Amino acid sequence: MIGVKIVRPVHARLVCVTAAAALAVAGAAVPGISFTEDAAADGVPRTDVDGPQGYPRQNILVEPPVDTSDAAIKLGLTPYHAIAPLLNDLQRSSQRVSAEVIGQTVTGRELYLVTLTAPETRGEANQQDIMRERILTQPAQAAKDRGLARTYKTPIFVNANIHGNEWEGTDAALRLIEDYATSDDPEVVETLERSRIYLVVTMNPDGRHNNTRANASGFDLNRDFITATQPEVVAVREALIRTQPMVMLDLHGYVNGTLIEPTTPPHGENYEYDLFITHAYPNGLGMEQAVLDLGYTPEDDGVNPPQIPFRDWDEGWDDWPPIFTPQYAAFHGAVSHTVEIPLRVNNASYNLPAEELQRRSAINTDVAHAAVTASIDYAQEHRSELLADQIEIFRRGVTGADPVEVTDDLFPEIGPEDVYLTDYPRAYVIPVDEGQRSAPAAARLVNHLIANGVEVRTTRQPVTVDGTTYPSGSYVVDLHQGKRGLANTILGPGTDISDRVDAMYDISGWSLGLLWGADVVAIPEDGSMPRAGRAINAAIPTGQVEGDGDWALVLNDPADLGALNHLTRAGVPVEWLGDGTVLVPQESSSEAHSTADAFGVHLEPATPGAAGTAVEEVVVAASAPQSELWALNEMGFQVRPVSAAVLNDGFDFGQVDALYVSSGLRWGDLEADAQNDLRSFLANGGGYVGRGATGVRLNDSLDLLDVTLERGRGDGNGVVNVVNSGTAIGTGAPDTSFVYSPGWFTDLGAEVVVDQRYATSDLLVSGHWAANPDGSGGQDAAAGGAVVVSGTDRQGSAVLFGSEPLFRAHPKGQYSLVGRALFWSTLQG
Repeated sequence: MIGVKIVRPVHARLVCVTAAAALAVAGAAVPGISFTEDAAADGVPRTDVDGPQGYPRQNILVEPPVDTSDAAIKLGLTPYHAIAPLLNDLQRSSQRVSAEVIGQTVTGRELYLVTLTAPETRGEANQQDIMRERILTQPAQAAKDRGLARTYKTPIFVNANIHGNEWEGTDAALRLIEDYATSDDPEVVETLERSRIYLVVTMNPDGRHNNTRANASGFDLNRDFITATQPEVVAVREALIRTQPMVMLDLHGYVNGTLIEPTTPPHGENYEYDLFITHAYPNGLGMEQAVLDLGYTPEDDGVNPPQIPFRDWDEGWDDWPPIFTPQYAAFHGAVSHTVEIPLRVNNASYNLPAEELQRRSAINTDVAHAAVTASIDYAQEHRSELLADQIEIFRRGVTGADPVEVTDDLFPEIGPEDVYLTDYPRAYVIPVDEGQRSAPAAARLVNHLIANGVEVRTTRQPVTVDGTTYPSGSYVVDLHQGKRGLANTILGPGTDISDRVDAMYDISGWSLGLLWGADVVAIPEDGSMPRAGRAINAAIPTGQVEGDGDWALVLNDPADLGALNHLTRAGVPVEWLGDGTVLVPQESSSEAHSTADAFGVHLEPATPGAAGTAVEEVVVAASAPQSELWALNEMGFQVRPVSAAVLNDGFDFGQVDALYVSSGLRWGDLEADAQNDLRSFLANGGGYVGRGATGVRLNDSLDLLDVTLERGRGDGNGVVNVVNSGTAIGTGAPDTSFVYSPGWFTDLGAEVVVDQRYATSDLLVSGHWAANPDGSGGQDAAAGGAVVVSGTDRQGSAVLFGSEPLFRAHPKGQYSLVGRALFWSTLQG
């Protein structure tokens, strides 16, 4: 959501206290646990938190005010405001329960992580940390460590309510916490002695409260994990890295009967799938039996028997992309599952009578709870095997071992359709750009790798790959590391799987190495590794101003557009040059240097005597998905969201400079006055940028560019090779882009300029783009087609995209095409 800032509200104060202090509130004492005499400014005693802490690690959570508008209340479920009081009570009454805040939503609601485990001294907890690190970085030693095998606590991770209007996972998690807090069942006691159970009680409290699938910014959080744009995803990503679970569940709804992963093909080629499916399928069977044991039936309860896609479906529910929580968690060593509980209570069903909704939600809570407890049981019964196989995942990475093909010797359900393997390079180099033009992109990519737990180093000498030498100080990602699968998923090009399956659940290509604008070079497996230093904690700062005269800012990166928008907003007299760069004058030296530092951009010496068109701030009216609004905001644009209703209400086009349309705005929905206002805006110099079918249809209605939009197969998507023209819009863009429901333009009018084309051969780098049953809409039809076009006539200036340059705020290397298009379109009148 444009304009929303991530700000911690004044009331959201987390007070840390020891277990003894927490219990003292309830009049109880805990022998052997002490707290410091010092008090915080608010007078509450605090633990001395320097160094490792033991368990429990109890924190008094700030309790939000009661909110009777919470959507969970109608279902008889726990509203967000009741979660913190319940967790506080459980912490006061049990040494097994520790609650902490791991992050906040975009509106300031706190994300709670609860740990269930038997008490640990500081020394014991520190030993667990050491063993976890040894498993990841020294797996060969860990495999031989009998003490580790005996004493390492099995980490189990439960993520609930990632989709806000799929509520019951939260209540199942709370039931488990309440049960385990005080249970004297010998099996529970033993489980807590031998395990740590981590539960994200609700990952999407804004959506939970508001009855929405997405978070408050309009993002589907279960599509964001490899990109991690949203604070909720960042918080859970960090918790997964920190805890390194062996078993992980992500609780969803609603599929009747209960859908329990593992999935259909295709399977992610960077997983150690033989080790994964060894446990995922038996655990799935165990969860299935636990749900059946509840006794719910189709006849009496409307509950169908569970289904396991791996066993029961041919395709269409796959684990190929790393965008989903469980698929992402697998790269950190987890045997991970999505569980879709059965009875729908959201969307139109939310309008059912409260009594029926509460009946359904009670059943759903039982089902989710059964899946969680069955997985905990599996983890206990197979603790040694799970530990050995997690160690083996990381050992293969550290030693560079070949992936192992999965066969039907393991399960008869396995066939050749389940075999997806990759050839790992020896390493990747992310060069330090001596010209600095791609430096912001390289730094962003390196910091993203580090944030994902991937080890990055810098070279101590120049490195030569395939005859090209890259300077000392370049970044290197050695794939002989525990998380090689994740590193290769982020940096590798991926694979074209169009001929292997017909149906995919979601996207099939995502390479950050190709889509984020940085140069990424693979060192072959038999290549020599350059000398490198220790692992780094962050990329080298990239801001630089070169020389003393006027400067050129090359608009190749979102950071460059952010810098330009900042400069124009500050009143700096920048000028647009014909090649899509902007001139920053020497008299604005102070602003130039501070902007370069703030945005990490490079200002290079301008060509002597260069001059262009004065550029002022561009404010954008946009009818687009929330993720595209987010991307525009990432580039620093001020955005005014619009719709047909907004325009019909008499929108003041005088407050904006360009219109961006990709969804939700149809000419036929506009009243005559709104149509006239829009035509007048464009005729008087306002710019138009349209994407996809919606953007092109509005272009046609406005009689702007004379083009025909051709459409590929609707579910075709992935990373494509493109050829950029030397225009102000196309020059300098990466030679790869992203498409979903790909489009291209034919029948181009005389005024139309092609800024970018699809490659004529080897079009799809990675993803899934097959032809329609009649042979139309495939890659061959699109090859060489115009994918970005622009032009100006008496009706106005327009740029049209057949690709997805802002898709889910992911292909950041393509952002600049849109940014340049918006500026260009306002300067042609």
